[in-house]
Amino acid sequence: MNTRETDASLAWTRWKLVKPTVRFSYRSLRETLDGGQSFRWNSADCRTWEGIWSRNLVRVRLDQQGRLQWSSPEALAVGMDERVADYFVADMDPEKIADTLPWRSDDVLRKALEQWKGLRILRQPLDETLMTFLCSSNKRIIHIKQICEALARNLGEPLVGPHRSLPKWSTIRNSGEASIRACKTGYRAPYLMGTSERLVSDRGYLDDLKSAPYPSALRALTALPGVGTKVAECVLLFGAARMESFPVDTWIAKAMARLYGLHDWKPQQIAAFGRAHFGPYAGLAQQYLFAMERNRKSSN
Repeated sequence: MNTRETDASLAWTRWKLVKPTVRFSYRSLRETLDGGQSFRWNSADCRTWEGIWSRNLVRVRLDQQGRLQWSSPEALAVGMDERVADYFVADMDPEKIADTLPWRSDDVLRKALEQWKGLRILRQPLDETLMTFLCSSNKRIIHIKQICEALARNLGEPLVGPHRSLPKWSTIRNSGEASIRACKTGYRAPYLMGTSERLVSDRGYLDDLKSAPYPSALRALTALPGVGTKVAECVLLFGAARMESFPVDTWIAKAMARLYGLHDWKPQQIAAFGRAHFGPYAGLAQQYLFAMERNRKSSN
């Protein structure tokens, strides 16, 4: 969490438990918030996290029982209980979902589930998820965060204090490519501009992604400028709750080669294997494997 002096004047609510109860370990909370699902969470100590989505600004932490607590600026607190519970998918039990995965016959998956107990997939706004993942190609998480912060700082709407939301797609379109490039987007600026034109001209373009047949949803996203298969699969998983999605990036390609023997397989083949092997919640399995592989490398 980046502490700013201007935050000192903000009045924050007392800490409240998320209801229904949401539980994490410290490491699974860190991986959920800082593992590449969302790019607007920060922490100074990996104990208290501050994040923004839509027009929501909250801090979260774990109590001694591993239960998730939240606090927000009082000016934004009305209705925040429900919005935090929805964002952290409090209406679903990730352990029950994880139990449906084939861990009984898959020792690799079993170990990943044991290591990252409590890991879950956030319920993020679809339009913001698309915007942030359009900025993600060939970038590390820290750099994607910097781009998102620049977009919010330069083009987003004020929340409280120094905090700003990500811009709307209409703002992207009206700002012009030079302004988008000023936000460190580089060659991604034309993609953001082109996608904004499409979404503003067809305001219902994203509406069916949560319910359309998976191949149709994937085709709709990859028809947008700059959206390749991996970005589209991330958007479907993290923004449209398409839990069958199995995004394949460098980490997952390496993990599937090392752990499942899928050497020299193309990303589309690995994704198809993931959906077939792990089933309707393949996306959750993907997150467990991603966490295990990424942290294995960082600890070496």
